[in-house]
Amino acid sequence: MCARAAIPAEKRLAASPVPRTGKNLAAFRRALLRWYDRHRRDLPWRKTCDPYRIWLSEIMLQQTRVAAVLEHYRIFLERFPSVEALAAAPEDAVLTAWSGLGYYRRARMLRQCAQELVQNHGGRFPDRAEALRTLPGIGRYTAAAIASIVFEEPTAVVDGNVERVVQRLQGRDLTDQQIWQQAQSFLNTSRPGDFNQSMMELGATVCLPRDPKCPTCPVRKWCVTEQSRPSANRTITMERRASSPGGTLTPSSSRQVKKEIWCVLNQRDGYIRLVQRPRDSSLMPGMWELPQLSRKPHRTTPSAPWRTFRHSITRTDFTVHVHAGRAAAAKGKWIPVASIVGLPITGLTRKILKAAAII
Repeated sequence: MCARAAIPAEKRLAASPVPRTGKNLAAFRRALLRWYDRHRRDLPWRKTCDPYRIWLSEIMLQQTRVAAVLEHYRIFLERFPSVEALAAAPEDAVLTAWSGLGYYRRARMLRQCAQELVQNHGGRFPDRAEALRTLPGIGRYTAAAIASIVFEEPTAVVDGNVERVVQRLQGRDLTDQQIWQQAQSFLNTSRPGDFNQSMMELGATVCLPRDPKCPTCPVRKWCVTEQSRPSANRTITMERRASSPGGTLTPSSSRQVKKEIWCVLNQRDGYIRLVQRPRDSSLMPGMWELPQLSRKPHRTTPSAPWRTFRHSITRTDFTVHVHAGRAAAAKGKWIPVASIVGLPITGLTRKILKAAAII
């Protein structure tokens, strides 16, 4: 818990609806925090109250597994140890440090936000969620996370894990507004940052989307879903439907889209041929990648690919056939292999070049 100035009593005691977990809300909060204190994962961003580091971790963790973030978090902080260093960095340098995490718009907005903080806030983060939300790339969740963890503002956070926990505790589908209201009503206002993290930790390690570990859950006796077994054993995948009023959660009917693509791995004399994506591209603008063919190579080129990779981006699963040769040689530029370390390349390209022992 980060020690900060006390929050005004009138804000600390803001009324919220009583949750359906029972009248003994204090016992629910104690049980969850006791479990968190004993079982929370040892993560680097939990050892600091620096708003820059907390902010960076929250942005990196969006739609990305913790295991994938850990090394990127360390490297990124080595290259940009402060908000001032990040604000002064060229965009390509930031994208290079971000390479492999995906969703590159996050990196661009991170740099833009850092510039806004340096230029208009003296390099300091606002200490309230409402003010944090005015900054580029900081939405409701991220603002609440920074405000509660760093500045102890008694405001709840809702990410995918918290959403799942809240709905299972309540045993029913809730709208976005209802989920945020319920999360706020659960909140322990004396330890808001720790409580928010305990809710996220519970969803990430115990209240899993599939095969939840109900017997080890510290708040199972307050869970309506657990008490209504055997229906609790059924896992329903939920998704937000933009067309639904209030963002109502409904069973998902969407499926992963499968696509097949062909890439050319063309290298010679310490150079490799790469193509830069258009700066105005909706996906990974400005990133570098291997040249792609519009169709399967003709018989005049080797018919068997050097390697085939599986790669996923959001809801698309790619089967990627990589051919070694000079097909599509007119595309792209010859890039020195030694320069690739400083170049923003796509995650797929990084995967291929590592498999080829090029980087």
